[in-house]
Amino acid sequence: MDRDHAIALLEGGAGAERLFSDAAAIRDEAWGRTVTYSRKVFIPLTTLCNSVCTYCTFAKPPGAGGEYLTPDDVLAIARAGAAAGCTEALFTLGDRPELRWPQAAEFLGSQGVGTTMEYTAVMSRLVLEETGVFPHANPGVMDVAAMELLRPHSPSMGMMLENISPRLREPGMPHEKAPEKEPALRVATIEASGAAKVPFTTGVLVGIGETPAEVVDSLLALAELAERLGSIQEVIVQNFRAKADTRMRRSAEPVPAYFARVVAMARVLLPPEVSIQVPPNLTERYEVLLDAGVNDWGGVSPLTIDWVNPEQPWPHLDELGARTAAAGFDLRPRLPIYPRHQNEEWVDLALLDRVLAAADEDGWASSSVTGIAAPGTGVLGH
Repeated sequence: MDRDHAIALLEGGAGAERLFSDAAAIRDEAWGRTVTYSRKVFIPLTTLCNSVCTYCTFAKPPGAGGEYLTPDDVLAIARAGAAAGCTEALFTLGDRPELRWPQAAEFLGSQGVGTTMEYTAVMSRLVLEETGVFPHANPGVMDVAAMELLRPHSPSMGMMLENISPRLREPGMPHEKAPEKEPALRVATIEASGAAKVPFTTGVLVGIGETPAEVVDSLLALAELAERLGSIQEVIVQNFRAKADTRMRRSAEPVPAYFARVVAMARVLLPPEVSIQVPPNLTERYEVLLDAGVNDWGGVSPLTIDWVNPEQPWPHLDELGARTAAAGFDLRPRLPIYPRHQNEEWVDLALLDRVLAAADEDGWASSSVTGIAAPGTGVLGH
């Protein structure tokens, strides 16, 4: 599909039915009738951030919720996750807060480290060694050295591209005061994942002021990176949800029909082996997106809230399984690293035996770890 045709389809041009049927066919061929999710705990390592995005409530200043979790905090969350059969500890945090906040540098010094990236590595190691839950590091902009620091303890990492257009950093746009959202920096981080041999999650954010052309350009950029690097294991297609405490609180959210077209377009444009993920807590009738080629619901927690979208609760895992089954699919828990990357090229040798031991014969999460029976033989829930 060429760029102009893709843009026309997103704008509502003729051919949407074919777009959806093509997307579903690609998904069925590559992934079958299995839809996965990652059973996780959400660890908001720090809510301090160097950037200010006009739609974000995660990042906060000191004295108003901006802080770091202590090692005891981190371990308490991870241990609860291990007890609940979670296989992923999602480390989400603000980008390089020590560049902006003296309080960040003070805390890091108290922990014997100089940067937030170093603290993320120390906490990842702590979680892995003490609980066996696999860290999935999402610390923002990274270079190869940062990924190599994290790699022995985090079998996978991630960072949303959000959008390839530098226009979103212009005055009045959502990333004006967010230097880490410069597209060139985001692309360089994704490229670093290829050089460092790190299985990587990225994605697009739909509805923050971008045009259909910019959505298509973002998907095409990710498709090229995926083909060239081999490190992109999944692409999240995430819909913007307006939040009360932000400048974009009155901004329109993407219309469901349009968002579904974006999801289908992602499936058509990206390589078939790249997973297409949609967060189920951000769409009321999320199961309809299976018709757009979705094969993964992303990280869903039986314990912790979605700290990025705290007003949107996760679906109960029993409900997620039932609604997925009603659409004709089996729901299966997976590890934060997908099967095709579970090998010595992509996993640190110190970690590989742990990863393989946690995987079943198909490369998904083993019932011996999650406590969840095979599809059709038991419940999936909390």
